Amino acid sequence: MTVAQTIAYNVPNIEEVKASVDAALKILQTSLRELNREIWSNPETAYQEHRAHDTICGFLENQGFTVTRHAYGLDTSFEAISGSGGRLINFNAEYDALPDIGHACGHNLITTSSMAAFLALSAILKQYGIPGRTQLLGTPAEENGGGKAKLIDVGAYKGVDVSLMAHAGPKELFPGVITDGVGGVLMNARKEIHCEFTGRSAHAGGNPWEGVNALDALVTSYNNVSVLRQQLRPDERIHCAFLDTPKVANVIPAYTKAYWQVRSPTLKGLNRLMAKVRNCIEAGALATGCEAKIIENELYTDVKINDTLCDRYQAHMAKYDRNVLKRHEKVLTGSSDIGNVSYLVPTLHTMFGITSEEGSFPHHPTFAAAAGTDYAHEEAVIVGKSLALIGWEMVTSDELFGVAQKQWRECIAE
Repeated sequence: MTVAQTIAYNVPNIEEVKASVDAALKILQTSLRELNREIWSNPETAYQEHRAHDTICGFLENQGFTVTRHAYGLDTSFEAISGSGGRLINFNAEYDALPDIGHACGHNLITTSSMAAFLALSAILKQYGIPGRTQLLGTPAEENGGGKAKLIDVGAYKGVDVSLMAHAGPKELFPGVITDGVGGVLMNARKEIHCEFTGRSAHAGGNPWEGVNALDALVTSYNNVSVLRQQLRPDERIHCAFLDTPKVANVIPAYTKAYWQVRSPTLKGLNRLMAKVRNCIEAGALATGCEAKIIENELYTDVKINDTLCDRYQAHMAKYDRNVLKRHEKVLTGSSDIGNVSYLVPTLHTMFGITSEEGSFPHHPTFAAAAGTDYAHEEAVIVGKSLALIGWEMVTSDELFGVAQKQWRECIAE
């Protein structure tokens, strides 16, 4: 929007806009709480979020929005777009849970904050007659499955100018740092390795020399990686799950299967570490005479922090009496597919505090309990209001949007 357009549309000041955001969401406070509770109470894992999908889509349709269900070829994705003309602001809704421990990563709160932001920004763009659009995109399978990466591949983010979302965490996200949230958080790039070892079966007691032991190959590769861990950089991580192993002891196993996740703070570092892990796996096969089939997939990139978006988030959260750090330079060694989005457009992936309980951190059962509380819901709504205000500024201010774009281009060029 040019200066002339800004004058012509008589853009209100930010305090007026904040009052309108508050008013728009006050009307919806009960229904938003019910939506949050429904998702939290019925956790579903990656690409199985059918009930959450239907619940969210029904909620949006009841509010008068046109919703594309099963969007972009993903059965549990959806899309709603409101407004016309102007820039397009994307909000991401995650709603997948973890096996056995439910919403221990608080994705019900991601849906809540993004929904609140979408509803509020839609309402104020309409109220003030400002050209601009907002997109609420359902992004399934963040925990395991890379929903956003798949959505990127099929064009779901095409035309998006800015992407915004927020993730719940503890008040003490980093040791000794107690705050209501952090605007910009560095996260590791991550990639998966799926490996299968094939050997030859034989009787373990009668003629073991005829066998080629696929379990030995798997265990050797695991031990190789364990030795490699001595040489890992401080924020690098490697995890493994054995998916298929022998069920009896008296047969030399001919087949095993494992799944690895490899993490490093940068894509360059990840590529270097992936090569080392692959060598460890191949060495296990070589030592035992097995064949190894290795598949690498599901890249989650590191998150490119945008200082302008972090600054605006800090400022708007302060309006709600929340003390938020602009950013933190220590790497939060988890990973998210929002990193992939941050390579496409200026992106905010903020963290907000919902619990002070010692040891309560995402992927812990106590965090699942915290994510279902009224307090956590109220914080998510406040965060949603702040995201809506950022979206408003990105639509109405050429200057702020231009600076955010410039910072993003410089960051991805590094």
